[in-house]
Amino acid sequence: MKPRHGRAESLTIAASLALGALAWEVAGHSTSGAFWAPLSATLKNLWDITREGVLLRQCASSFQLYVSGLMLAIAVGAPLGVLLARVAWLRTALDPYIMMLYATPMVALVPFILSIMGFGFAPKVLVVFLFAVFPVIYNTVEGARSVRPELIEVAHAFRSREWQLWRDVMIPYTLPFTMTGIRQAIARGLVGMIVAEFFLSPSGLGQMIMMGSQNFDTAGMLSAILVIVVVGVGLMDLGRLLENRFAVWRGETR
Repeated sequence: MKPRHGRAESLTIAASLALGALAWEVAGHSTSGAFWAPLSATLKNLWDITREGVLLRQCASSFQLYVSGLMLAIAVGAPLGVLLARVAWLRTALDPYIMMLYATPMVALVPFILSIMGFGFAPKVLVVFLFAVFPVIYNTVEGARSVRPELIEVAHAFRSREWQLWRDVMIPYTLPFTMTGIRQAIARGLVGMIVAEFFLSPSGLGQMIMMGSQNFDTAGMLSAILVIVVVGVGLMDLGRLLENRFAVWRGETR
């Protein structure tokens, strides 16, 4: 397997990150601490809250919410996407509603969710779910609809039942497209997590950001944001690796 980056590209990325860190540090020392904190102060704050156990507790709270919403989105979005691709009348009936929900800013639904479900863990999971589910549905639908007709005809020629058609043709062919949707859902789910922790009962990393902003603790606020960014980039890279792995599978099914 070839390395993801060549040596020159890796050096370019390292230089870019170093330049960004330097710019962050200089900007922090050039402005008021109430508006921006140097990278050194942010990392010191991050070390302090890690040593005190605060970061672990807040991350556990946030990512319990995030993983629950994301897994629910995958569990609902992937089968629903294949079903919509296979059942034309159901796709026609539900497509307007899915389009309207996808086009609606999810933040606008938070007060509605709050008024129905109140505060607690379940409404937060619902917010993450709504942010993450639609990329999974749409990519899965497109993947299932792109299955070559001759593959389905061959399956029918061998008298495959519907569940066998799903198992042997639809799911293997659609899985790489679903992985693309999951990679997109990873990023959208993080946004949903922060929205839920901002506008519903404050908790986790969202609470750290809010408290840092209210108390003019810029270093504390930036340390929470830095954790979210690092985790998000790591998950996106993991999703890209899985997507590339299943893209090979897609080539083998053709």
